[in-house]
Amino acid sequence: MMMNLFSTFDPTTSSLFSLNWICLFSSILFIPLTYWIIPSRLNFIWLIVFKTLYKEFKTILNKKENIGSNMIITPVFMVIALSNFLGLFPYIFTSTSHLSITLALSLPFWLSFMFMGWWNNSIHMLAHLVPQGAPGILLPFLVIVETISNIIRPGTLAVRLSANMIAGHLLLTLMSNSCTMSPMILSWTIVVSQMALMILELAVAFIQAYVFSILTTLYLSEIN
Repeated sequence: MMMNLFSTFDPTTSSLFSLNWICLFSSILFIPLTYWIIPSRLNFIWLIVFKTLYKEFKTILNKKENIGSNMIITPVFMVIALSNFLGLFPYIFTSTSHLSITLALSLPFWLSFMFMGWWNNSIHMLAHLVPQGAPGILLPFLVIVETISNIIRPGTLAVRLSANMIAGHLLLTLMSNSCTMSPMILSWTIVVSQMALMILELAVAFIQAYVFSILTTLYLSEIN
């Protein structure tokens, strides 16, 4: 029985250098050699996924000057999805369960959006702090609320992604620990439940990558 459940997310493998963070680049090892041969079936699958995401983000970014921005957000979706997916395998570290990784993804996007918005369209950014049709007596309070909600956006993006990754892995860990001390019939029930939970976690891995990308695109669309 482990003393701390969160020790499963401890990125420490040695006293000198932690090798767990290599998992961020290990997705390259899972790409078959046929991917680099053009054309190939894997290339066609990748293009279909890429075009689908491109069209999805394009509907949010209506203006022509923002259409090229989803060429950056789409690879971010693939990186997060692959990292979440690899974290489901045994003995592979889940990097997206740490705020140091998720915050490193969300904070640069938010800072660049804020800089671009205040630099190019500061009047619109100021008007965005005041909801349309709000009563005058509530305007100072609403400005404070909108400012705080805008500042915490990178934190909410990072916490949402890491918390969902941690929750599923912790539940799997609790079920596996209880399985070793349970009767045979109950153990089989727990194993079946773990298999169903793994399917759910597989869906969550891609859903959370999609949510992160969609929210980033929505934040970009609001600055224009």
